[in-house]
Amino acid sequence: MLNNKDLLSINELSKSEIISIINNANSYYHDNKISSKKKVLNNFTQINLFFENSTRTQVSFEIAGTLLGANVVNFPFNNSSQSKGETLLDLAATLNSMNPDILIIRHPNSGAVQLISEKVDCPVVNAGDGNHEHPTQALLDILTIKKRIGRIDNLKIAICGDIAHSRVARSNIFCHKKLGNKIRVIGPKTLIPKDIDKLGVQVFYNMIEGLRDIDVVMVLRLQKERMDGGYFSSEREYFHLYGLDDRKMKYAKPSAIIMHPGPMNRGIEIDGDLADNLDKSVITMQVEAGLAIRMSVLELLLKKKIKNV
Repeated sequence: MLNNKDLLSINELSKSEIISIINNANSYYHDNKISSKKKVLNNFTQINLFFENSTRTQVSFEIAGTLLGANVVNFPFNNSSQSKGETLLDLAATLNSMNPDILIIRHPNSGAVQLISEKVDCPVVNAGDGNHEHPTQALLDILTIKKRIGRIDNLKIAICGDIAHSRVARSNIFCHKKLGNKIRVIGPKTLIPKDIDKLGVQVFYNMIEGLRDIDVVMVLRLQKERMDGGYFSSEREYFHLYGLDDRKMKYAKPSAIIMHPGPMNRGIEIDGDLADNLDKSVITMQVEAGLAIRMSVLELLLKKKIKNV
């Protein structure tokens, strides 16, 4: 059970709650496959509202709810009254009148998910809001690290690339800080916020310097859809300076793993062969861990209601 009604931000979770979510997610692995032995959300209604395009996150939440026995409803934005000009507050009131048991929301504007959560009675999960946060992504990254490395503390983490537009970076920074890990961010000055060091991270503008002695290399997608100017001269130059390849990777620890939240831009953020090297890359493990984490979050947010059924 979690202390808050909603999961909007990693900052709202204590270290013990993070560990509880991870441990509960681990319980869904049976013979190296994810499944649920009990339909704990039977007759519960889960509504997924994605106002931005998504493949991994939306499908993962849909499968997670289904495996737990929930009735899952996907709310298509293009056919919604929001696309006709309805306000978020009116949408929240409409949804609340339908009495869902839980809402999963992704929105392009930071803070929009919190605004809706304040107007509905049921738990709300933030599936990504603008460049603010993406809490379940950070949690699934932690679970992946635990399964591959065997621990989630006393680690050195490097987050590389488009930090400025990344909600994944922010959630991971908050999560790793709570776990006591050391965090570096690496990228061009144009893609690193000026005040990010206030979050307790080390800033590097050179990949080789930043990757020395690192346990986990987290590569971020270049979010070109959020860029309105010249953040770098060309994709070719970006890959040469900041794209992860074998030459740069050799400066990390020999045992270091490679992560990417997806989707990847191969040959820009990361070399394609390196991304497919399962001795180093845990990218497919992240997708699998996402399903377990989202099952865990759904169950723990609804734990009190489950007990009363």
